Amino acid sequence: MSHKEEKSGAHEVAAWLRRHPDFLRQFPDLAMILSVPRQNGGTASLASYQLDVLRDKNRELNRRLHELFANAQENERLAVRSHQLTLTLMAQSGAADTVQAMAASLTEDFHGDLVRLVLFQPVEGLQETPWLRYLPESDEALQPFRDVLASGEPLCGRLNPDKNTLLYADEAAEVQSSALLALPGIGLIAVGSRDPNRFFPGMGTLFLRMMGEAFAAALGRWQAAA
Repeated sequence: MSHKEEKSGAHEVAAWLRRHPDFLRQFPDLAMILSVPRQNGGTASLASYQLDVLRDKNRELNRRLHELFANAQENERLAVRSHQLTLTLMAQSGAADTVQAMAASLTEDFHGDLVRLVLFQPVEGLQETPWLRYLPESDEALQPFRDVLASGEPLCGRLNPDKNTLLYADEAAEVQSSALLALPGIGLIAVGSRDPNRFFPGMGTLFLRMMGEAFAAALGRWQAAA
């Protein structure tokens, strides 16, 4: 039999086995004598090879399970913090207290290295500080944020230098990643981190959106009453 014929026969056997995956159940002795090449050289029995494959799959499943568990824990922590933030904001007795409570929560509860608020309207009782700035919504300095304000969607990752400069001023060079909340009609809220991997594109923004909505609702009470 020629090499070409042997190769053709091997393909036919392989095709037949694919159509009959239970073949070795009828002939279990073959599973003990068939050999399978290993990636690092040598051969192993089919039974041993299958065991190795199952172990690899089990390790991968365990890894994924640990990831899911860690994500679930982190989501639970964020849900609790978001709920506490909402209660804190609704308990404030004025607009100034509401803004200060928001900044304090982002710094303490959400571990922000640098928290910055840019509001379109001044808040009575609060002067501009390194963490708070007032700019009219039509100000030309806000041009880099027009797309974000138009969408109203949170933005995570490394911001462009012009955005960083407006938000963080002299400390802009320290900020390697940010979570940015754009609140149309209200302003911008940014949480900056010195860790480039703290905030990244593609990360979940549900809780950020919820925090922004809670702040907008709480602040809106006092703006409506003014």
